[in-house]
Amino acid sequence: MPRFSIIVTVHDVAGRLPTTLDPVLAQSFTDFELIAACADPDSPAGALVAEYAERDSRVVRVTGAREAGLRAATGTYVLFLDAGDALTPGSLAGIGARLRGTGEAEPGTGAEVDVLRLGHERVPWWEGEPVAELFEGRDPADVRLPVWATVYRRAFLREHGLAFPEGRYTDLGCSGLVALAAGGTAALPTVCVRRPERRRGGGTSAGTRSEPPATALLDQVELVLDRAAAQGLPEDRARALFTQLFAEVLDTAATAPRGRAFFRRAGRLYRRYRPAGHRAGTVRARLLRRGGYTAFRALPALGRLTARARAYAVRSALRRRRALLYAWYLRRPLDENLAVFAAYWGRGYACNPAAVHRKARELAPHIRSVFLVKERELPHMPGDVESVVIGSRRYWEVMARAKYTFNNVNFEHAVVKRPGTVHVQTHHGTPLKRMGVDQIEYRAVAAATGSFGRLMRRVDRWDCSLSSNAHSTEVWSGAYPSAFTHLEYGYPRNDRFYTAAPGEVAAIRERLGIPEGRVALLYAPTYRDYPRDVSAQFDLARFCAELGDEFVVLLRAHYFLDGDAGLRQAVADGRLIDVTSLRDTEDVCLASDALITDYSSIMFDYANLDRPIVTYADDWDVYRDTRGVYFDLLAEPPGHVARTQDELIRVLTSGRWADGRSAALRSAFRERFCEFDDGQAAERVVRRVLLGQPEEELPAPIPLRERLPVPAAAVSRPRTPAH
Repeated sequence: MPRFSIIVTVHDVAGRLPTTLDPVLAQSFTDFELIAACADPDSPAGALVAEYAERDSRVVRVTGAREAGLRAATGTYVLFLDAGDALTPGSLAGIGARLRGTGEAEPGTGAEVDVLRLGHERVPWWEGEPVAELFEGRDPADVRLPVWATVYRRAFLREHGLAFPEGRYTDLGCSGLVALAAGGTAALPTVCVRRPERRRGGGTSAGTRSEPPATALLDQVELVLDRAAAQGLPEDRARALFTQLFAEVLDTAATAPRGRAFFRRAGRLYRRYRPAGHRAGTVRARLLRRGGYTAFRALPALGRLTARARAYAVRSALRRRRALLYAWYLRRPLDENLAVFAAYWGRGYACNPAAVHRKARELAPHIRSVFLVKERELPHMPGDVESVVIGSRRYWEVMARAKYTFNNVNFEHAVVKRPGTVHVQTHHGTPLKRMGVDQIEYRAVAAATGSFGRLMRRVDRWDCSLSSNAHSTEVWSGAYPSAFTHLEYGYPRNDRFYTAAPGEVAAIRERLGIPEGRVALLYAPTYRDYPRDVSAQFDLARFCAELGDEFVVLLRAHYFLDGDAGLRQAVADGRLIDVTSLRDTEDVCLASDALITDYSSIMFDYANLDRPIVTYADDWDVYRDTRGVYFDLLAEPPGHVARTQDELIRVLTSGRWADGRSAALRSAFRERFCEFDDGQAAERVVRRVLLGQPEEELPAPIPLRERLPVPAAAVSRPRTPAH
């Protein structure tokens, strides 16, 4: 008998099936059966399930829906999924460990858990941030928690005759009956299931399931409350159950067709089953109890109007106050010795602006240098750096009066470019992906960018634009067509790759906890502008395990460690170090011996170190066609290219990552993209912009062949001489 029966309801949607089946079959915990319930076994979805069953004996196809899958199940525990839902890597192992920790090994003692609620995440189909439920302040017994993120003990369901029929509202009734019967409910507060939110609207098609009438919800509520009344629940449980059920009813009543009839019946149920001592906590609940349908339907519009009016009034007052304050500061004379710096929309002391700021304090001490940050970043700022909070009174003062401004993104639209000021756009990477107005033809990216006219009005404030190579100069000219001057001085943040003091690499590695003798691989994937379940497509836990003891992976990406027991074990074993939260990317680069990335601009910076780079391009075709690129990375890579995870592992374990071919590819890449980076970029910027020195007095570029990048740690493979 398997430990888990995972029942997937297919719904005849073949396109979403691999998203669900593949992550299940790739789990590190293998003691399970995967039951796919197909309403029509002859449909394309049914045929696809048959192919999976032929390849893997753990896949079982049954005809019917969820109840048919439950009848066929033989596992100790049951988990229901819908096509499109995805288990996160290592989640089954984590679920098994959680169940072992709750006393499941002692059946009959009353300690076993009948229901285990799983942390889960709803992912918007188009835009917006994923929303995770990790039970912070949420009762795991809440009947509104989804069936598709819950593990049930199968014997418990059988003993109580509990079933899970299909239907929009039946889950609430099933969950209510389960809550009444369950002897123990626990929670696993890590994301185990990800659900892409289905797109609503867009017409209908053959096979689309019809929506049940809203009164079906009231049938389920009545069923549960009848059972609860017969069972004689304690008062606190009765009140909690009643509140949860009617929260769902109230939400539905606001939009239900034939709303008056729905409202009347809901009110009768409310009055009939309301527990003793229960108080209607909201205006909506009080109106339902009293039968005030007209006021109930008017309430959302009134609430929206009131909230909108209140928010508008507050915003308007703040805008007027800010505008008056800023206008007053703009009438004051410029401060010829004031320079303002900012990076990444105020996210801290980082990147090219921070490097120029440090050099300005050294070479131009008469310039008062101020760094702009968000308030939450203040505790992380260096103690000797004058910081100003964005949006504060001082912010508007320094923005109005500063002679010089430096940013690696754009300042907000309200900032006025005064005559006589100098604004330097430092950028924050060499462009592979399309930028600026070059994004217009790529719809997904253009939609996220917004108004290109507004963008160009901000670009028109630039006086100077930094470039680290001629490729960047060419791109900036076309992507941001305006009248700024190109400063081909290199990126100041990359100066450290040539100027770091002896011993810094060893000190950083020790601070990060990199074991002695290990080759440190920095894995830094880039952001995608399209939906992509990275954890399902790249098993980082398996990757770390199969590399062996020679390597340790430095992870610079936020989405992998979310709820993955396998990755937590990799961290515990010293095979993986999460460096995502570290603010200095340059430190992480210096500490590593090689870089693994996909399309991130970090590859251009890292090439300055002349250390091996491996490109992992599993979705290059999608990225190229969706995001748009300026050159074919696979034809001109900085090192070996891997298109699959297995290929990437072979490149690393075979030693090819540091072979002669890797060095030759890197040499050509450096010739093109490390043209101006020689360790003197910040000095050139300060002398030219802040000190006004002419071009001929600036430090001359050091030829690439003569540059001496900071060497890697001694554990690295022998490095090829500079090319």
